[in-house]
Order: sequence, then C-alpha cells, then structure tokens
Amino acid sequence: MKTIGVVFGTRPEAVKFAPIIHSLIDDPRFRPVLISTGQHREMLDNTLQEFRITPDVELGVMRDKQTLSQVTHRMLEGLCAGDHMEGLDAVMVHGDTASTLAGALAALHRSVPIIHVEAGLRSGNNYSPFPEEANRKLVAQIAALHLAPTPGNSANLIREGIRESSIVVTGNTIVDALQWGMQNLHTYGAEVLNDLDDDPRRVILATTHRRETIGQPMREIAEALADIAARNDVRIVVPLHLNPRVREIMLPILSGIPNINLVDPLPYLSFCRLLRRSDIILSDSSGAEEEGPALGKPTLVLRDITERCESILTGSSRLVSRNRGQIVAEVSRLLNDPVAYRDMAGAINPYGDGRATERTIAATAHFFKIGPAVMPFVPGAESMPVFA
Repeated sequence: MKTIGVVFGTRPEAVKFAPIIHSLIDDPRFRPVLISTGQHREMLDNTLQEFRITPDVELGVMRDKQTLSQVTHRMLEGLCAGDHMEGLDAVMVHGDTASTLAGALAALHRSVPIIHVEAGLRSGNNYSPFPEEANRKLVAQIAALHLAPTPGNSANLIREGIRESSIVVTGNTIVDALQWGMQNLHTYGAEVLNDLDDDPRRVILATTHRRETIGQPMREIAEALADIAARNDVRIVVPLHLNPRVREIMLPILSGIPNINLVDPLPYLSFCRLLRRSDIILSDSSGAEEEGPALGKPTLVLRDITERCESILTGSSRLVSRNRGQIVAEVSRLLNDPVAYRDMAGAINPYGDGRATERTIAATAHFFKIGPAVMPFVPGAESMPVFA
C-alpha cells in the first residue's frame, strides 16, 4: 500500500481533488493522508463538508491582511513541522496556488516524489494570473509525475524540457466533480434566488475576483453589468467574493439595481444548480472557464489572456477583456443572435469526459509500478457528458 499526502487549501482545489480523494480512499493500493493548509478557510470548510471529506491534518495558516510571502512561509513552516511528511510515498498537489507551491517544496525538502495534478497550464505571462502562473511553472521543475488535463498542457511541459514519459493526459477532474454535483443538486442557497426556476428571463451568472482585476478593470466589469441590466429580459446573479477590496468596488455600482442579485459565495452544490440554470457565464474565474464549456453554457472570459486556450479554440468560450464596452457588446450579441448563442453552446467541451479521476488513479498506480500504463484523454474522441 502506498501512502499519498494530498495537500490543498482553497475551495477550487477541494472541488477538483474531491473525486480523487474518494477514489484513493476506495482503492486498497493507496492510503491518502489529507493535509489542509486552510488557505481559504471560510469557503473551504463548507465545500469539504459537502463532499464528505475530513482532513487528517489542519494547518490553519490564514491571518488577516497577510502577504503572499507570509502565507507561503507559514504554510511551508507548518508542512515541515512535526511528522506531516514522514512515511509518505508521494505528495499530490493541484494546480497553482500558494498551497500547491508550499506542498511541493515541503515534499522536495523531504525527498518525497511530487505528483502534480492539473499540470502544464500556461498563459505565458508570470503576472497574469498572479502568482499562479509562476507557481505552476516552479512546481513543474520539481514534480516527478505531471498529470496534464489536455494535450495542449502536455505540449507546454514538453516544450519546457519535461520528460514526455513523466506526463499523462487525464482530462480535468472538475468535469467529474460537476457530474457528481448535477446528481446531488441543492437549493440555491440564497433566499433572493428562490424564484429563479420560475423566472422567464435569461440568467447571466457573473463573478470576478482576480488580483490583477482589482481596481479600474473591476469597475469596468461592474459598470458593464449595470449597463446590461438596463435590459428587461435578463436577470444577473453576482456571487460576491469575500475579499473586502472586491466588495468595495462592486457594491456601490451594483447595489439597488432591481434585476441584479448580489449574493454571498454559494455552497458548491448550490453553485452547481446556478450553473445549470444560467444561460450565459461571465467570469474571470478559471473554474468557470472549465465549468461553462462542460455544461454547454456560453462563457465570456473577463481576461486579456488565458491559460485555458482550448475552449477559446473550440468556440465554447471567448476572451472579452475587462473593457466595459466590449463586455456589453459580447453579451448583447449572445442575447440578440440565436445562431451565435447556439454555436457557442454546441461547441466541443475540451476539458474532460468524466473519467479524469480514473486516469489520475491509474497514472499514480503506474508511477509506482503497481498498475498498467494509462490510455490518455483525447478531447472529442468519445461523447461528452450531457447534463439535463
């Protein structure tokens, strides 16, 4: 039996790791040790409860107003203290957060092999997204096994000199999590949304939170939403991030507009229900870039560049920047042109077929020479999941 340390600390990591964690628990070849840094404690705990996951180790690193350097230092110090890394055959980290970087460095310092889930995403700009782009590039240099969601992610790693034999294309486990979520839908989680299923208007789900968006770009987004809300055939739902800087910008512009609902961050299963009800997704969130195409929802990405290029190429999402006029024009095009809407909604989902977890477990077993090699994920090679 191989003991795998699984390090996570944010809500997106918990969502994408959840199917993997449950599969590791159910597989007699593995014993997972779940290590939560608590990087996003307020939003993380509820998500773990929904997925019925209980960490074995809780570091609780969050403090008010700490810097990136402080939180990363505190995580690394916590991970290296005591015996958290003792007896592990590998450490599994996900994506590109501060928890990812700290978990990988702690494993390196103890000479424990690193398995990097969601490896190989690249925007080409170390400051967008910041600090995620740099984090994932740094982890790639020390990981032993790279689990890339798409063939393009694999190609990025090969261009950087990573051995092809250490890369497996798995698909993204967010699709696996969505499949589970769609089978276990909850209420909307906010009283103001209770009538959403009976509302005949088109529903636009809008979120924004990135560090590089805060400031004038976020004001442009808020003003664009206010412009779009002048239509009487739309209802805009905005789950507001808990970051006070986000709320200081968004609330003065959007409060009091009748067909804009401002709500707190929703539990995952409630958010899945909102995703299903939405007609258009407007977001700078990396998760939305994957969830929207997986659900056949036209997704407008509020960024200038993205590391998730595949959905741009297939046409299921579009980069619309953070310019007020451009955002309004792109949303209006989808609302006014049924052909444009249908083209985006019917595009191929390039991010997964619901079997990413299966490939992740198989690739991990093959890494330890206790299982056969894995057939990689090929977008479009088999029918994509359809959600009612």
